[in-house]
Amino acid sequence: MKLYVKTEEICGLFKKAADEGRSFLYEYEVYELISLIGGETPLTYRFLEKDGRLNDTMLADIPGDKVVLKVVSPNILHKSDIGGVRIVDKTRSEVLSAVRSMMYEVPEKYCLMLEKKMGGNITYNEPLQGGSSGLTQASSNMPYRELDREASVEEIKRDIKGILICEFLPIDNTDFGNELLVSLRRTREFGMILTAGLGGTDTELYARRFRTGQAVVSASTEMMDAEAFFDLYKRTISFDKLTGIGRGEKRKVTDEQLKECFAALILIANYFSPLNSSAPFVIEELEINPFAFFKYLMVPLDGLCSFSHPTALPPPRPISKIDFLLHPKSIAIMGVSTKSRNPGHIILENILANGFNRSDIFIIHPSAEKNLKAHRIFQQDHNVASEDNSLSLELNDLYFVPSVKHLPGKVDLLILAVSAQAVQSVLDDVIENDIAKSLIIIPGGLGEVIGSEGARLAIENKIQKLRAFNTEDSISFPKDDFPGGPVFLGGNSLGVLSHPGKYDSLFIPEDKLPKCRGDHPRSSAFISQSGAYMITRMSKMSFLDPAYALSIGNQMDLTAGDLLHYFNKLDNITTVAIYMEGFRDLDGLEFARAVRDAVRKGKEILFYKAGRTPEGKHATSGHTASLAGDYAVCKSCIREAGAMVADTFTEFEGLVQLSWALHNKNICGNGLAAISNAGYESVGIADNILGDDFQLQMALFSELTRSDIKMTLENSGLASLVDIKNPMDVTPMAVESVYEEIIEAFLKDSNVHAVIAAIVPLTPVMETLPGQLSSENRHNEDVKNDNRNNENVKNENLPNGNAKNDNAENICGSENIKKRNKNIIKSISELASHHSKPVIMVIDSGELYDPLAKAFQAEGLPVFRSADQAVYVLGKYIRGRLGRIYRR
Repeated sequence: MKLYVKTEEICGLFKKAADEGRSFLYEYEVYELISLIGGETPLTYRFLEKDGRLNDTMLADIPGDKVVLKVVSPNILHKSDIGGVRIVDKTRSEVLSAVRSMMYEVPEKYCLMLEKKMGGNITYNEPLQGGSSGLTQASSNMPYRELDREASVEEIKRDIKGILICEFLPIDNTDFGNELLVSLRRTREFGMILTAGLGGTDTELYARRFRTGQAVVSASTEMMDAEAFFDLYKRTISFDKLTGIGRGEKRKVTDEQLKECFAALILIANYFSPLNSSAPFVIEELEINPFAFFKYLMVPLDGLCSFSHPTALPPPRPISKIDFLLHPKSIAIMGVSTKSRNPGHIILENILANGFNRSDIFIIHPSAEKNLKAHRIFQQDHNVASEDNSLSLELNDLYFVPSVKHLPGKVDLLILAVSAQAVQSVLDDVIENDIAKSLIIIPGGLGEVIGSEGARLAIENKIQKLRAFNTEDSISFPKDDFPGGPVFLGGNSLGVLSHPGKYDSLFIPEDKLPKCRGDHPRSSAFISQSGAYMITRMSKMSFLDPAYALSIGNQMDLTAGDLLHYFNKLDNITTVAIYMEGFRDLDGLEFARAVRDAVRKGKEILFYKAGRTPEGKHATSGHTASLAGDYAVCKSCIREAGAMVADTFTEFEGLVQLSWALHNKNICGNGLAAISNAGYESVGIADNILGDDFQLQMALFSELTRSDIKMTLENSGLASLVDIKNPMDVTPMAVESVYEEIIEAFLKDSNVHAVIAAIVPLTPVMETLPGQLSSENRHNEDVKNDNRNNENVKNENLPNGNAKNDNAENICGSENIKKRNKNIIKSISELASHHSKPVIMVIDSGELYDPLAKAFQAEGLPVFRSADQAVYVLGKYIRGRLGRIYRR
């Protein structure tokens, strides 16, 4: 489509405002801006200055019999709440009367509103947070102080610039959903964000009350074009209302109008962006709320805009050096105690336990003399250390030096397990002597607690000075000599586990967190801003054996985006699980780009973002010094990039499990088939196939599938008890073979794309207890015993050997029992391994049946302990997988 955007003239608008000392546009200037981006129906308006005189010419230039009067002030955002908007007849007397009353009444009402909001005390030099009214960002530094009511009213009145006299248009419909909000907003983490949805005075209420994505949608303007954003907007109630999809509704706007509007806004967002170093201004916020509609015309009824001057972007990090962090050939450790099992000592234990070459480890210890061997230090401290029986490491052949300056050469990795107070001086030595290619900073107290912000900023400033190089010239450098100094991970990092790099620097003892060490194929990575969250998931999910696990802490240098970009280059890493509390400036956008790149390469990205509520944001800032951004924006950007976004810890764990088990399975649709031996599970499965951001369908069985199931039920004596429907409720009398045969029928059906097999293991006809799972031979022997017992039952129930008793075939009938001929774990796991479709197990029971669940998991099957959770997580996973196909 052809756009009519005049960026130079928009710059002129901003420059004029800036020359007047403003960082915002007045409402009538916003209307002019809308014209400059191609808006075809701007209102006719005239501006009456506060001390100006109304004349007949002003009114004559405005069409219609009525006009809309609006108060113009840099500080009053929502004018209608305080009588700042009025509709009057277009006569000189009516307009004058309304103008004069507004100039007095609006300041008084605004003052009362502020008093109510601030609990009786107005502090004008503090921006108001939340609510439907407040001070703009531009006015948060206004020179007001605490004033009494009379003085406050006078100050508010002083800042009113005048009255905007606007054309009145008889809008088609002002009912719910017939107004459109469109806005641009600069965010710290994701840059420029475009938002569209239900507009009007209640837009915030709609966003709170409707499910995510129904009232409004948001996306990064760097990540989406107009077509893609339009597809996102089509999911909203706003689209349904404006395009006449609802019953009795009429279309009010064309698709082409909406697309052109979105395209123009995306264009100016990316031009007036903090990422565009050539732009003279950056849009902080541009909001049109609402656009109303009149005979297929989009009419802006209100608008605001603020802007700023661009700031220099930080220099890029030399992320190629992450290879030294994850695959070092040499490691130096500072902070290893010779007297106690401190974090540094545990790190050394784990590095050695993971198979790193002992001759390439250097321990920096102040007691060492240059080139002194380890046994000399430990002999000196032997009497003290011997009281601690945990110091069982053999250290005699390790290399000790007294300081970083005495290292024999530049090491690939330096681990600092020292106090936060010691970090700065050590970094000075590291930088001055250029002795490391990568560092892990273990200590906390570097920004995440009150009073430590200065230490963090000092370290960050040191790092930024290292980054001052020309990125174009740096392309010619080999990786070893790439300029910009080392890369830093942390602070407040719990460490790194790198099986490919043969080292483990997590400072958790092996007996507390056993790991599956050794060289075997691994395909996942775990990035976590919280080290505790990472290790508890690794402890809790026994199947989780990541090739890499990184606790990134405060991200003083390397960020989540950097690391994900790096993992995108590793073909063997197919799943990356990520827990985040906050992104560095603009790294949310870079992370989203890395997600999109990963998904296009066939990787699965599993994501959880903490700090979504005001309380959560406060908690994250207190944990790893993260600045929590707008969660709705974060979720939308990361999900639309292709990640599977979890809303809870439980969902995150479920997605990790599904990705671990199903990554190589074929998912080509959302048709679900389910089997359970309990009615409540069947209902629970059907009840949860629709979520906020996914939709599963209960598959319609083919005639062949129905025939196969019917035969199974007849052969098992269950035909009179079980209906053929989806989900299948096979009753507690279904034995192992019933499950096996019905699951096999599901998997052969082209309408079925995934299978859930739910077992309530307390049923007496299945062998599900720990002692019954040990051997398949036990099952074969039980079949023989069952056959003998059933013959006795038959004979006893045949009076005079002539007639069979009707009760002989009870609900635990002999035909049903005889069909149990294979271990349920083995039968289902074999079916799952021989088919490309996913099979998900549900074992809803107590801890007595934990061995059953673990046995299924050991065979590579994902296991959930409740059916509703299984369906919900599977729905999100399938949505992500199908979206991946679309993005590729």
